[in-house]
Amino acid sequence: MPRERSDSVSYRLLDGHPQFEITALAASDRSAGKAYAEACAWKLNGEIPEEVGEIVVQPIEPPLDCDLVFSSLPSSVARETEEAFARSGLPVISNSSSYRMDEDVPLLIPEINADHLQLIPIQQKQRGFGKGFIVTNPNCAVVSFAPPLAAVHQAFGLESVVVTTMQAISGAGYPGVASMDIIDNVLPYIAGEEPKVETEAQKILGAFNDGTIEKADFTVSAQCFRVNVLDGHTCAVRMDLRKQSTLEDVVKVMREYPSLELRSSPETFIEVTDEPARPQPRLDRDRGNGMAITVGRIFPDNVFDYRFVCLSHNTVRGAAGSAILNAELLIAQGLI
Repeated sequence: MPRERSDSVSYRLLDGHPQFEITALAASDRSAGKAYAEACAWKLNGEIPEEVGEIVVQPIEPPLDCDLVFSSLPSSVARETEEAFARSGLPVISNSSSYRMDEDVPLLIPEINADHLQLIPIQQKQRGFGKGFIVTNPNCAVVSFAPPLAAVHQAFGLESVVVTTMQAISGAGYPGVASMDIIDNVLPYIAGEEPKVETEAQKILGAFNDGTIEKADFTVSAQCFRVNVLDGHTCAVRMDLRKQSTLEDVVKVMREYPSLELRSSPETFIEVTDEPARPQPRLDRDRGNGMAITVGRIFPDNVFDYRFVCLSHNTVRGAAGSAILNAELLIAQGLI
């Protein structure tokens, strides 16, 4: 169920995947009834996979000829539509923000909080979904900084975090930001973004306890900027810790934070670079096939305890790749 450039990335990442086959596509009435190759604006290198391009787009409503649904619908329609598919018995893996902060819906980064999938039977019972359920991806900027924070929080505890995001223009979808607005410019406002960044990390790093998620008790203050970069969200982070730690220990827990052994998992989840001018979007966004988080410039801070810069590929790790990794985890745990 497509919305933006990240959906084209989804089809590219799913092409040849041994666990998934695209059997149905659904979109708005404007596209329904057309072959996908005719309906979509393909904005990636290479051609549309032939078998996908020939699929006729259907209306966004059940039933669909599939076993699970990947959704990146606009939030204005996602809530009602994703519930309808879940209620019809289909697992829904959503890149929309509509359900992320619902108490019974997992907000998932598989390496960090796979145990939050214990919410699924609770969600099914409370909502009467039967076999269907909803699992969500985080905001694409949160994916950049939540992993290094998870490593530090598990080892030392976090007291407070200040994050400044520098977000790529592809995060606004297509056609996205007008060229006359973004060329030679930085936009200091992304509608609705700062509240998401300030709350989602607390849920992801929270603990599953007695059927609910106890949100992590550190505070987050965020400012979000749109910058003239095609792909790759960069975040500047400052943090206060609950326990004293050395710089070497902070670097060590990030560098040693484990990856998973799923098909889309990067070999190294958090890649720590010692180069003083890294990470950079153009040079580092494709690490781990776009699924790794790159962290650099880890130093003591004059106001907070430590600071660092982190980067991830927003349309791969921050959207399409995260959805596929979530599905791989659900399969590995026998949930689909």
